[in-house]
Amino acid sequence: MTMHYVGVDLGATNLRAAVGDEHGTVNGSARTQTPDGTQPRKTVSDAICDVVKDACQDAGVDPTTVAAASVAAMGRLDFETGTVSVSANFSGDVGPLHLRDPLCALLDTDTVYLSSDTLAGAIGEHEHAHPDVDNLVYLTISSGIGAGVIADGALVGWNGNAGEVGHTTIDHDGFMTCGCGHPGHWEAYCSGENIPRFARALHHRENIDTELPLDADDEFTAKEVFKRADSDPLADRVIEQVATLNTIGVANLVHSYAPQVVVIGGAVALNNPALVVDPIRERLPDAVVTDVPNVTNSRLGEKAVLQGALTVAINGGVDEH
Repeated sequence: MTMHYVGVDLGATNLRAAVGDEHGTVNGSARTQTPDGTQPRKTVSDAICDVVKDACQDAGVDPTTVAAASVAAMGRLDFETGTVSVSANFSGDVGPLHLRDPLCALLDTDTVYLSSDTLAGAIGEHEHAHPDVDNLVYLTISSGIGAGVIADGALVGWNGNAGEVGHTTIDHDGFMTCGCGHPGHWEAYCSGENIPRFARALHHRENIDTELPLDADDEFTAKEVFKRADSDPLADRVIEQVATLNTIGVANLVHSYAPQVVVIGGAVALNNPALVVDPIRERLPDAVVTDVPNVTNSRLGEKAVLQGALTVAINGGVDEH
């Protein structure tokens, strides 16, 4: 009899679920937008259950027959209560979110595991793209910035909350303030949520000519900045500064963990590899004093975290990876 497992990826923007067998083969999947912080906490828990139901339906699987599930989530995890405090790049304050109990009720099982989204991304990339690499960093540059680390074949982080590298300081002058309230954090400059803020701040400080829609809050996104590369002076200035700061951040990761491979994923990187990943790869040799790792785009793309979450469910938690 085939055993079925569920993986869930709870991001700031997207919510995904997949149903797979014991070999990690995905039989069904579903996705939706993550409810924003203007809605009640229970709305997010309900959305998780709904997307899992849809994935089970797509796979032709009764949810109550699922053997185990795993939720990979942004934010600070509390394993004792099965909740997560929502991260600084999530719009609004809706945490803590109950992850474990609603899924246990839906799936009629007590076997629901939690992991950070970045750690799940590292597991997914290691399992499916770099199985022979014992030292790997998975870096996501998306709505926020974070990393999952595998060192000497072991996952780094005793409580699932390691890898919050977006909250490391890369600007000692603190030119920009992070959503967490602290100045100079990597995420404050280079994440998808904050690149528009960075562009406005640079325009104010340096008075650079631009046709970017700086005053259009809903329309001005990181996508608009990258779209105007090589055609707008402010866009080019922002992209250059982001490349410089991303290289500093990755160099800090390399000096801290000595990875063989740095895998870069997340929407900002996946949608703009030539403007985000390539500059890091080109500049990193001059920024580190240790061995230079292979810097590569995520092979699994937006499925890295989801595939990692499914692996965690199959393997019985992150400690068994």
